[in-house]
Amino acid sequence: MAKHGADEPSSRSGSPDREGRASEDRSLLHQRLAVRELIDTEVSYLHMLQLCASDIRSRLQQLPQGDLDVLFSNIDDIIKVNSRFLHDLQETASKEEEQVQLVGNIFLEFQEELEQVYKVYCASYDQALLLVDTYRKEPELQRHIQGIVEAVVPQAGSSGLSFLLVIPLQRITRYPLLLQKILENTVPDASAYPVLQRAVSALQDVNTNINEYKMRKEVASKYTKVEQLTLRERLARINTHTLSKKTTRLSQLLKQEAGLIPRTEDKEFDDLEERFQWVSLCVTELKNNVAAYLDNLQAFLYFRPHEYNLDIPEGPAVQYCNLARDLHLEAFLKFKQRLEGLVWQPLCSLAKALLGPQNLIKKRLDKLLDFERVEEKLLELPHHHVPEPAFRKLVEDALGRTSNQLRSFQETFEKVQPPPTTQPLLPGSERQVQALLSRYGPGKLYQVTSNISGTGTLDLTLPRGQIVAILQNKDTKGNSGRWLVDTGGHRGYVPAGKLQLYHVVPSAEELRRQAGLNKDPRCLTPEPSPALVPSIPTMNQVIAAYPFVARSSHEVSLQAGQPVTILEAQDKKGNPEWSLVEVNGQRGYVPSGFLARARSPVLWGWSLPS
Repeated sequence: MAKHGADEPSSRSGSPDREGRASEDRSLLHQRLAVRELIDTEVSYLHMLQLCASDIRSRLQQLPQGDLDVLFSNIDDIIKVNSRFLHDLQETASKEEEQVQLVGNIFLEFQEELEQVYKVYCASYDQALLLVDTYRKEPELQRHIQGIVEAVVPQAGSSGLSFLLVIPLQRITRYPLLLQKILENTVPDASAYPVLQRAVSALQDVNTNINEYKMRKEVASKYTKVEQLTLRERLARINTHTLSKKTTRLSQLLKQEAGLIPRTEDKEFDDLEERFQWVSLCVTELKNNVAAYLDNLQAFLYFRPHEYNLDIPEGPAVQYCNLARDLHLEAFLKFKQRLEGLVWQPLCSLAKALLGPQNLIKKRLDKLLDFERVEEKLLELPHHHVPEPAFRKLVEDALGRTSNQLRSFQETFEKVQPPPTTQPLLPGSERQVQALLSRYGPGKLYQVTSNISGTGTLDLTLPRGQIVAILQNKDTKGNSGRWLVDTGGHRGYVPAGKLQLYHVVPSAEELRRQAGLNKDPRCLTPEPSPALVPSIPTMNQVIAAYPFVARSSHEVSLQAGQPVTILEAQDKKGNPEWSLVEVNGQRGYVPSGFLARARSPVLWGWSLPS
């Protein structure tokens, strides 16, 4: 028993060790699975490339050779590199303990080769897709191509050639992910860990460099592309901006040629441009000379004296005919073929390659003229001569002053309260409004700001100016953009954006009744009714003829007989029915009909406070 008790602590202390070993075993298993995935997918990938290069390309011979070169690009070079790459990966299977480190080293060894072959393929991928799109416009050709692809690669489906062409791009971008998966399941203190880190970084750099190369090729193709546009197409591209830009450039160029303004000089670029123009001129001249020589050679070959019977049995004439026969049948044909292959075609390619730099030089001149024009405008500014530190301080001071002005304007703007918005009621709707008011109260009443056309079964169709009472500010799905309202006869949903709070204005009878209730019942002598203010001058001292309860933050409450100072006899829209007043230090809008002017304070029985 004692022995058993002594073993318990050791068994408990050994439990974490077993868990650590189990975790390492799981990581090792995942690592091996990741390596196996890399190798297996590489085998499938290489097999797909070989199908494209051999079976599919060979069956598409009805396409022009130029199209095949664009579609499959340098796929043969990719197959060669990836075949050696796969062979080295498979060799690591016999060295299980060092396999992960060997895999990382293989990627580092093939980094440059992978970048070289894949950047060429990726650069021509967009052009290949354009060809595929043109094939789709020819139904018969498209069906033929689709049948070939589906016969060789059934999993391509309706994508056809597009499915195959994108495979190399997907593979090169997947290499960093596969390596990252192996790295995540490698112990950090393992010797293979730093090698895998460098391999992941290397393959990420490969993809970055391929993208940069592709973008540079796109820019280059932009300037080498020559558009054959008709006069109508050229005129269609002309707009106001184009005319303004070209006119400004021409004006700038004429000023420079006349010596009115200086020209921006770049000695290094000017020297390079001069050399380039000489090279371009020499290439053009040589190309013309070779073309003329080939034409003359072709004309010389038309004369065939050996094909005619000269009736001369022997002598120099017979020797000339024999020589002409040898020259025509062998020497001249081989010479012409070599001249075209070694001189003429490279010259044509070089002349075509020079179009891009020539267009770039023209574009640079245009941009330089634009830059000089902008510089002229900058020099017209009043502070262009100020040094940069002083100019920075000047700008900061100006921004500070502007900020203070904006802050002052904001404070002033916030003090000026917007007028309340009201719309006329629909004819004959007073009774309906009174019913809604007595049932729901003034805070629940809203007015329709524009016509509403119901589209659903529970939606209401209401005219502009209709008064409704809100029952719920959302629908059954919780949408706050649709409110449930009551029109006094029907209930339904309307858009919340077409409702605004309705300000209830008491009727004349109610105003007189409220004014009568506020009078002192002990006063038996009737007081004269104050004259209502039809048109109140600005900054005038009046009194409130009737009590008024403010229903928004833009209004101010009044009590009957309260002194009021009128600031504006109308609202911001010029509506004289509302006046901006000040009562007990508070500003707001009140109905102009609630105010009255007192001709003599003694007759009213009250006096204004001093």
